[in-house]
Amino acid sequence: MYGASQGGGYSKTVPIYFYGHKEAKVLNLQCCCKYYFYPSISNFWPGEEVVPLRKIMFKNKKLILIYTGFFLALILAFYFFAFRNYNFSNSKLAVINPTIPDFSFIDQNGDTITDALTKDKVYVAEYFFTTCKGICPKMNANMRRVYDTYKTNKDFLILSHTCMPETDSVPVLKAYEQKMIGGTLEKKSGGGYKVDAPAKPVVIANSNWYFLTGPKEELYKMARVGYMIDNGKPDSSQRIQDQFIHTQFFALVDRNGRVRGIYDGLEENEIQKMIGDIADLLKEKGNSSRFLGSFSNNPG
Repeated sequence: MYGASQGGGYSKTVPIYFYGHKEAKVLNLQCCCKYYFYPSISNFWPGEEVVPLRKIMFKNKKLILIYTGFFLALILAFYFFAFRNYNFSNSKLAVINPTIPDFSFIDQNGDTITDALTKDKVYVAEYFFTTCKGICPKMNANMRRVYDTYKTNKDFLILSHTCMPETDSVPVLKAYEQKMIGGTLEKKSGGGYKVDAPAKPVVIANSNWYFLTGPKEELYKMARVGYMIDNGKPDSSQRIQDQFIHTQFFALVDRNGRVRGIYDGLEENEIQKMIGDIADLLKEKGNSSRFLGSFSNNPG
């Protein structure tokens, strides 16, 4: 192909070869067309640079790749900061209660236990009283099984709250701990489990099962407003001293302080499910909704 160049008081025809086209005469090739592919002549027009068309195409592709890489890096950086605390293998358990009130109780050792202890930990909460002869021994025998499963996991806790703080003092709770952890767990012939108290006191290495007491009003508030394991709605005129919670339900709380499951502590299939759900929650990272609240694990 030939191009007719004009400008500077002269005009001439120059051969310009475009790949894939036959040579042809092109009159009036504008001077602004600066880049040509001309295989044999390196400087046929004063002041103009002869550049291979393939070089121009390569240069444009290089710029495209640079810009594409830049924008991909921006996108990756955004997703890194948005999801760096999100674990995509999260449990599918729904969020039953997203906010549990702060609390402060006394454990079996006389130490103050607050919600700070549960930060970034998975735990199970329950209510019982030490002199109970009905559901409590069965419930806590099952809780002992949960304890035995996860007692070496530093990210797991059990909080057993007394529903009779007027009788379950710190020494009483300490003796109950001795029985529940130091005793022998046995499976009964008719089904279910029991814990036999040790014949004599044993040394207990317990770092994650806490037996709690405190003001009755605060204990009951946690059961009803926090863990949501008491369905009873006491008469507003009833004094707190006259109220009584007696529930067989366990509440499972995740690392972010959200109730994720409620289980019947007397049913074998419920205990097995809870043990499995604890394992799933332990795999989750804490504060998964810190950056993007819309990515919470609540299916609803």
